[in-house]
Amino acid sequence: MARSTSNDGTGTGAAVPERLLAEATRLFAERGYDRTSVQEIVEAAGVTKGALYHYFGSKDDLLHEIYGRVLRLQTERLDVIAARTTDVRDRLAEAAADVVVTSIQNLDDTKIFFRSMHQLAPEKQKEVRAERRRYHERFRALIEEGQRDGYFRPDLHPDLVVDFFFGSVHHLGTWYHADGPLPADAVAAEFSDLLLHSVRQP
Repeated sequence: MARSTSNDGTGTGAAVPERLLAEATRLFAERGYDRTSVQEIVEAAGVTKGALYHYFGSKDDLLHEIYGRVLRLQTERLDVIAARTTDVRDRLAEAAADVVVTSIQNLDDTKIFFRSMHQLAPEKQKEVRAERRRYHERFRALIEEGQRDGYFRPDLHPDLVVDFFFGSVHHLGTWYHADGPLPADAVAAEFSDLLLHSVRQP
């Protein structure tokens, strides 16, 4: 991404929203959402409170955006994968691997969010649940397509398959470390393989 001169006159490189999100993410990860003040965020980003409120409105909005940007990325990628005309088994495998890789690439964002989601305002919690539900429904549609085509077991409930798989994905933040023995693509390949084997018609 091209770096630009900030538009608040601080000249620190990144655009103001990017700096605010980067510093909020760092501080929330280090101290926790509830123990990080707006003043600490704006000082770390080198902007004024007015700049934060111009772009995000509140600390609550920052937390919402930290997860929202990851979910938007994953949704856009899933839409592309699901729209292909290739074998549904290949599309489900690719979609499963993709959500693992993108979750690991944005692990701080997802960890912060799941740790602090309950602190969002109720209307924002509803928004996030609805956005996540739309993603899960798109993923579930691949399983249902595979069942209609005779590739996947008809006795499985697609909703339970989705809950089971994403329960494992959301758990990544509790154990995965970038300096551990498994790179992201290896974890993604195994998760994808486990899902495909569990739904495949014998």
